[in-house]
Amino acid sequence: MAARGLHNTTDLIPLLAERGITLSRPQVYRLVNRKPERVALQVIAAICDIFSCGPEDLITVTAADVRARKTGTSAANVVDLNRTVRPRRARIIDDDQ
Repeated sequence: MAARGLHNTTDLIPLLAERGITLSRPQVYRLVNRKPERVALQVIAAICDIFSCGPEDLITVTAADVRARKTGTSAANVVDLNRTVRPRRARIIDDDQ
C-alpha cells in the first residue's frame, strides 16, 4: 500500500467504491490488517486492479494435513466386551422350591 501512496487503510475505501465494492472502515481495516478467513472474489479482483497485481501476490496457499475425525468408537480406553468377559445372566428362581 505504501508503494502506491496509500498510508491509511481508509485510503482504500474510495478506490474500492470506484470498482463497485462498498465496505465500511472496520471491514477494510480487518481486510488489510488481519488474515481474512473468507473474501469475496469481487473484492480480490478489485484489490488486484488497484495494486496492479495478481491474486498469487495476495494469497499464500499452503498444504495442511487433514485432521482425523474423532469418533466414539476410536477411543483408546474402551474395553472390548467379548463373550468371555461378559458376566453371566442371572437366573431368578422361586423360594418355594
